[in-house]
Amino acid sequence: MPRSTIAQTRLNNVRECLNAAVATIESLSTGLNTPFLTAIASTTRSMLTLIQTVRQHKIDCTKMMEDINQILYAIAGLHIKSDTAGELSPSMLRNIGKFTETLHKIHTFAEAQQETSRIKQFFRQGELSTLLKNCKGGLQRARENFEIGTIDFAADIAEMRQYAQKRHEEVLKLIDSFSEATSSHQTSSIQQSLFSHNSSNSISLLPSEPKIFHGRESELLHILEAFGAGTPRMAILGAGGIGKTSLARAVLHHSQIAARYASHSFFVTCDSVSTQGELVALIGNHLGLKPGRDLTQPIIRYFSGNSPCLLIVDNLETVWEPKETRGDIEELLALLADIHDLVLIITMRGAERPAKVRPFLLPLKPLTQDAARCTFIDIADDVYDTEDIDKILLLTGNMPLAIDLMAHLVDSEGCSNVLSRWEQERTSIISKGYDKQSNLDLSISLSLSSPRITSFMHSQALLGVLSLLPDGFSDTELLQSNLPIDNVLSCKADLIRISLAYSDERKRTKILAPIREYVQKVHPISFNLVRLLLKYFQELLEVCFEYFGTLGGPGIVTRIITNFRNIQNVLLESFNPGYPDLGDIIYCICRLARFSRLTGAGRIALMTRTLDVLPVLDNPRLVVYFTTELFHSWRYYQILNPKVLIDQALNNFQHINDARLQCSFYNSIGEYYLQHDNDTSAAMNFYHTALKFSVSITNTQQQSEILYSLAWIKWRLGEYVMGQKTAYEAQRLAKISANLYIETRALRMEAMCWQVLGNYEHSITLYTRAKSLLVLCGLSSGPLHSAIMSCLAEVHKEKSEYSEAHSIYTETLHQVSVEQNPYTHAIALISIAEIDVQIGKPKHYVQKKIDTARSIFNMMGELRLVTTCDTVLADMYLREGNDVSARALLKQCIALSWGKNTDIVTHCLQRLADASHWNAPTSLWTTTFFVHALKSKQKLEIHRSLQFLAEMFLTESDPDTATALFTVAMEGFREMDVHCSRAECMLRLGDILAGNGDCDKATDLWNTARPLFEHSLQKKQIKQIDDRLSTVNRG
Repeated sequence: MPRSTIAQTRLNNVRECLNAAVATIESLSTGLNTPFLTAIASTTRSMLTLIQTVRQHKIDCTKMMEDINQILYAIAGLHIKSDTAGELSPSMLRNIGKFTETLHKIHTFAEAQQETSRIKQFFRQGELSTLLKNCKGGLQRARENFEIGTIDFAADIAEMRQYAQKRHEEVLKLIDSFSEATSSHQTSSIQQSLFSHNSSNSISLLPSEPKIFHGRESELLHILEAFGAGTPRMAILGAGGIGKTSLARAVLHHSQIAARYASHSFFVTCDSVSTQGELVALIGNHLGLKPGRDLTQPIIRYFSGNSPCLLIVDNLETVWEPKETRGDIEELLALLADIHDLVLIITMRGAERPAKVRPFLLPLKPLTQDAARCTFIDIADDVYDTEDIDKILLLTGNMPLAIDLMAHLVDSEGCSNVLSRWEQERTSIISKGYDKQSNLDLSISLSLSSPRITSFMHSQALLGVLSLLPDGFSDTELLQSNLPIDNVLSCKADLIRISLAYSDERKRTKILAPIREYVQKVHPISFNLVRLLLKYFQELLEVCFEYFGTLGGPGIVTRIITNFRNIQNVLLESFNPGYPDLGDIIYCICRLARFSRLTGAGRIALMTRTLDVLPVLDNPRLVVYFTTELFHSWRYYQILNPKVLIDQALNNFQHINDARLQCSFYNSIGEYYLQHDNDTSAAMNFYHTALKFSVSITNTQQQSEILYSLAWIKWRLGEYVMGQKTAYEAQRLAKISANLYIETRALRMEAMCWQVLGNYEHSITLYTRAKSLLVLCGLSSGPLHSAIMSCLAEVHKEKSEYSEAHSIYTETLHQVSVEQNPYTHAIALISIAEIDVQIGKPKHYVQKKIDTARSIFNMMGELRLVTTCDTVLADMYLREGNDVSARALLKQCIALSWGKNTDIVTHCLQRLADASHWNAPTSLWTTTFFVHALKSKQKLEIHRSLQFLAEMFLTESDPDTATALFTVAMEGFREMDVHCSRAECMLRLGDILAGNGDCDKATDLWNTARPLFEHSLQKKQIKQIDDRLSTVNRG
């Protein structure tokens, strides 16, 4: 058989097998959500298309596809054999992540083999050969990691088909079993569980109707519907303090129920009974029966012989929980449930109901935020700051009893005092009463004293673990963290049954904030368990940063986000200067700080505490590692002595030989000098040193990062063409290293350069591609996404599409709080202020935004952006007619920014050059602006300077030159689709034509300009157009 035919047959065989393998991986990805699988499946699917049109290296590509096929089935096998519901440990995820990284490189290589490949342009001579070598090496490591032997595809194709079918069927069974287990868990655990509330201690009187009752409307409606359908027997379940008794009282006093049952409603509280005989006697007492030895039958006769009755038995768990009385209580309930006209409602702590009561409500959940806020305000009045109220509610977990107690405390002491006391006293501040309705600790302790937990030591241990994990823990995480807790999932079920814990909508086991605080005080987690949790999270963070920003990153990023507060709490619990593993903890703190910085999750308080212990650390590498992250994260942490820290780190390099770390260090210092100190010269020196180290170890990823930073400097200095070329080179290297996040940053930087150069269409294309890459690597909601959206908003603003720009910035403002990411929040704020000036918003409205943004930038040490605030303030002065203050401030901004920040200089020169702003001549500024725009090749500003020059010539009575310049500027604005400036040129050209008696052409220009001004929200200019048209029509 000819060689080409053999090769084609081999390719066809592997494509057939690989199609089946991908289908299996897609099923796993959909059913189990394992990190990396979605990326593996989509990348392999794409390669199946590419492989058909490969022109070179076809044999190499075919062999790699055969290897991929075997690796995919090995990954499927790992899930099938897993003892954690098909989920994998961090160490195994690391291996899958490595393979995903290799797969991305293979895809890039295959794409470069196409005849009309755009990817080829990114590779220089020899780099494709290096990439192929890396691909083969990555596959070999994957075979070793997954312990794969060799298979001859040509000889064993029939066997491979059978194997593929078998594996696929096994995966489907695994997914089915997982789904069944999930469904069973939801049914048996009764999903989410929470707390209980008041009851009456009176026998002769019914308890009062709750005066404050929010957030239980759906549960109340559900119970009323049950009344409408017949005579219900129902259990209201939930944890202590969640509002079970309040709901029962609301049912009792509802107008429909009160009218129907009139004098035949009974509310029996079980707090003081401990046996079935005592409960029977208590019910008999409520009914007015004569005391006797056993009132069971008299009670049955009473309810059977009277009109329809309603019996509510509150806090039944008191007598039902002990095993020795449970059978008698359930027998009594069965007798009561058999009475035709008796409505029976019981309330009980926990998620487990007595056997004889059906149906039951799902355990009550905490109140919604709105309902919790309404409850708080009804008690403490609406006189407190919303932010403070939310801080108080966060401490309550929206648990009704805790809200009630905290609100009354706030009513007498105020929010600030209560928040301050909480830091010292925790739940003790609302635990001064003598019963469970006025003492939170007592209410929680009643649940903790349940025989269902006191008899199981391991359930108590798990409760201690969960008290440290505000984000909760999944079943897989409970198993993979290797906690020495026997039957850990059974212990979890015990905690849910008594409503000390609950399973949220993502099936994560949690306990509420007040219970967490109480457990940490009374039953704290053991140090050994803390160490095991720390080890688990350390591995997770290590895996995360091995694949951060790659196709395989999204799943791992999600795991870290899901556990973000958990990791912080475990680190906080572990952090102790005398702890022998303090170095490992600090590495973990740095990784979490980096994750937080890149995803916009907020500051990590432990970074500041680590800074305090840095001088005593006898670990040169750790000191440099920490210093590197601290300078990268300078916006979150105040660095009081930067030069001292830099010198210490440089001295430590005498003891370590790590070029990669040195590169990262110099890169971070360069960023600090550029962004914080606005010192482009010092930043350039540090960046070039970092680049030298990255080149020495051939680290293309670090080279790309540094070139991106150098492109930033070029942009700052107004060297936009060079900045574009540098950013493009950064993209090329990022693509070779298969890091989508770094490629996205470089794409944004290139787009920013094209934007200033006036190619808006191309810049928008690049921004759109950058957003799509962020989606692929799972970072579509972090700071980089906000930065891209900010750039898109700037494009709209430069085109005078102010409404569109305003909408983007407003959305950012709502999505990113000042606490979470002050930098992004303040950028959006000052950008909105700039637009508000242009569209005529009131002065006080704009001033407030400027002042807020300025205070944030001052606090962060962002002096360059403080100057940006001054430029917006100068714009407002100009609009308000305060020429003197505006001119002085604009000149001051130019002096501060010259040679450092071309964007600020351009902004100020443009304002000074525009004669429409000033009463005095502006020819010097106009000429200066024209030269500046030409030198920096800013297309928009070149045409604006032509517009301003035209105004100058018109003032000097040279309408012909003015007309020529206005026309050139107008055509440039039309090409760039800049509405307001184009309309301004039309307005002035119309004035010239009208002055020459050509009113028809002038009218045409004004009519064309009017919708452009409307699009730009320019009310003043619209009126000018209307006045001119009106004058012409009258003439």
